[in-house]
Amino acid sequence: MGRAWDAGDDPVAEALRAVDRRAFLPRARRQHAREDRPLDIGLGQTCSQPSTVAAMLRLLRVPPGARVLDVGAGSGWTTALLGRLVGPDGEVLGLEVRPDLAAWGAANVARAGMPWARLAEAAPSVLGSPRPGGWDRVLVSAAAGSLPPALVEQVAPGGRMVIPVRHVMVLVTKDDDGEVAVSGHGTYSFVPLVEDDG
Repeated sequence: MGRAWDAGDDPVAEALRAVDRRAFLPRARRQHAREDRPLDIGLGQTCSQPSTVAAMLRLLRVPPGARVLDVGAGSGWTTALLGRLVGPDGEVLGLEVRPDLAAWGAANVARAGMPWARLAEAAPSVLGSPRPGGWDRVLVSAAAGSLPPALVEQVAPGGRMVIPVRHVMVLVTKDDDGEVAVSGHGTYSFVPLVEDDG
């Protein structure tokens, strides 16, 4: 089976080869880790299709040293991939709203050996994780019903966010003056984003 999603010598392909998807799957699913399809990880959640993850990461254009927020981190695979892309001078925070899944994902990320990347349970009724100055990059791995203003606000000037809105992959860019531009980049299927637990 061809695996174009991790072919080539760009940083995303290198990260996909370096961070083994098997380590972020339940034992019963690991034999399917190299297949280009979403895999069930329990609690109604999936580990996203590798070619989709590759497309999202390439749109995000994560530079070394970036501060990155990973919303809907699930098993932690995308958090670890982002950790690989930013390197030890960067910071990655993965957030997962389901406590059991967050605990498992956090352990998976910790085993990946990148202390600058971590996964935590999302705060109740808070979408994302606001921080002074914002995040250089925001990756959202669950589909929003509409573009969430709370997450747009968390993108730093000069930053980018990739988020599925309904079934469209949306790229949000913010220039140095804070002006926002939005563009669509193909259709995909994702589990829904839990936007408010309150």
